[in-house]
Amino acid sequence: MIARLAGTLLEREPDLVVVDAGGVGYAVHVSLQTLAALPPVGQAVHLLIHTEVREDAIELFGFGTARERTLFHLLRRVKGIGPRLALAVLSGMPADELARTVAAGDRARLEAIPGIGRRTAERIVVECREAAAALAVSSGSPRLPLDAPGGETEEAVSVLVNLGYARSEAERAVRQVGRTQGTLEDVVRAALQGLGG
Repeated sequence: MIARLAGTLLEREPDLVVVDAGGVGYAVHVSLQTLAALPPVGQAVHLLIHTEVREDAIELFGFGTARERTLFHLLRRVKGIGPRLALAVLSGMPADELARTVAAGDRARLEAIPGIGRRTAERIVVECREAAAALAVSSGSPRLPLDAPGGETEEAVSVLVNLGYARSEAERAVRQVGRTQGTLEDVVRAALQGLGG
């Protein structure tokens, strides 16, 4: 699974960019917030990636910050919210503001986002409020620190989640790996062994 992507920005559309990495052009869906923060076409770009695998397609979703990716995964836990709708929610307001909105239980602001009705807004608040509150008051992710070298642990958690493991399981497995592993591949492999995968 792809956890991050670095290369040259080739194209940018309202919800999609193409990144050339090693001669391969990767189509990546992004929120309007991430799109606005990207450099001009032709410049170097770095995105955190969520890989969505379905029977009929593999899609990449890119994020400019770990906080935005955290919110994406949080929204995906809500029944009825797929990756495209989660991205639409992220497009509705900056990540910090979204975290505060959910933490405050402001359903009306969520309903103002295209594609989000009353019931979906209610589900977001009920299911995400606690984690959003932790995110809103922190300088980063609401999750406990993952401090293996090279910052590979957050990407490793993302890979494990993409493979179908619960986030709590993935975080626990990656923490158990600790500082004994270095590269992303090493961390994921060791964590999978701990999960019995």
